[in-house]
Amino acid sequence: MEKKAILGGWLMRSALEEPLADWGVLMDDGAIETVGPNAEIRRLVDPGRIEDATSCVVMPGFCDAHMHMYGVLSHGIKVPSAFKDLGGFLKDFWWPLVEDRIDHELIRVTTSHACYEMIQSGVTSFMDVLEAPNSLPGCLRVEAEVVRGTGLRGVLSFEASERMGPELAKAGLEENRRFVAENSSANCSAGGLIRGMMCIHTTFSCSPSYISEARAISKDLGCSIHMHLSEGNYEPEQCLENSGKRPVELYRDLDYLGPDVLASQSVQVTPAEVDIMARHGVAVCHMPLSNCEVGAGIAPVPDMLKRGMRVGLGSDGYVTDFFQVMRGAFLIHKAYRQDAGVMPASQVVDMATRAGPAIIGFERTGLLQEGFRADVIAVDLSHLPTPVLAHNLVDQLLLYCGPHDVKSVMVDGRYLKKDGRVLVLDGPAVRQRTREAARKFWSEAGGIR
Repeated sequence: MEKKAILGGWLMRSALEEPLADWGVLMDDGAIETVGPNAEIRRLVDPGRIEDATSCVVMPGFCDAHMHMYGVLSHGIKVPSAFKDLGGFLKDFWWPLVEDRIDHELIRVTTSHACYEMIQSGVTSFMDVLEAPNSLPGCLRVEAEVVRGTGLRGVLSFEASERMGPELAKAGLEENRRFVAENSSANCSAGGLIRGMMCIHTTFSCSPSYISEARAISKDLGCSIHMHLSEGNYEPEQCLENSGKRPVELYRDLDYLGPDVLASQSVQVTPAEVDIMARHGVAVCHMPLSNCEVGAGIAPVPDMLKRGMRVGLGSDGYVTDFFQVMRGAFLIHKAYRQDAGVMPASQVVDMATRAGPAIIGFERTGLLQEGFRADVIAVDLSHLPTPVLAHNLVDQLLLYCGPHDVKSVMVDGRYLKKDGRVLVLDGPAVRQRTREAARKFWSEAGGIR
């Protein structure tokens, strides 16, 4: 791969550092070779290999650390009745009428749509959780085929559980085991862009012995493991009733917790549970908007960050505009805590860039630093009505920019989006296929129209 460069009006090496005016990035063989003043970068590369992004901030790409790519099928679907808790929602609607009806073709369609939306939004890496028990086996390979064609950096997992009986429970674990083994650092293709992760659902859909079995597989494979944790009050209540313990206490007593554990949601966790998670080095993915949508509550993210926990951001497959996800994390905690000082913009953007790839297992990404992978985006700031300065750039980016302002997206130095146009997928065709698939899916869902 030839050297190439992108010259910015501003360069953000890290959201926690002051941005630098008139700096750019030189890339070679998928990695960042140099960051420095534009004049210096110009001297190091052929003029024909330079992108002028001087109306933009050049920065690390975003990471959606918890995505359900099939989730688009539920956007706008008519829910047949109101539900009092997460358990009723899952058992009477989500599981039978959504997840259990997803097949390989729907996975192809929705994966293409999700990848298109992520690239539009400046997302360069993601972690997906596929919940489709009747698509076993081989569903992760189907996802991977589509993702590889887009050039995104992704971690794929199947959410294994016992809710549909022992045969599918075993198949779910095997799906993850096989995919992790096939896509280990030693075996993976496409430059290591695709990885696997062990994944289970919750303490109310997995028995303690099943949880322990999944954990043993992850340790044997040397891979991380993920679970949904206390998305609402339903799981803690069920766990207390069944075991006399709260979920984090149960996981601790099963010797499950550790730095290789990624807990998503983590909304209804007590201060004592946060202490346990922090002591064991557990990472968390925060989904501010989807937690609001289901009335789950607001995760104690400021407390987690104070304890030094690693926290990333995710869309949950709900609102996938990542600028809106960041705004949610920026604003919700201020209102809830009645404290305008919590969750400053720099911290939120750091969660979206540096922290995200780290908690899903991608090293040397998330910063514009020599030797890191060239996962780079350029966000146009020229539409902003007030001056962009070093002290306000991160706030203006978070509050007033959107996917339409993302001019360029690169993963491993390869353009996925350039001059505002996604290069690797046909947007109108992807949307049309998704719309047709959703219409058919809805019409067959027991009267949901």
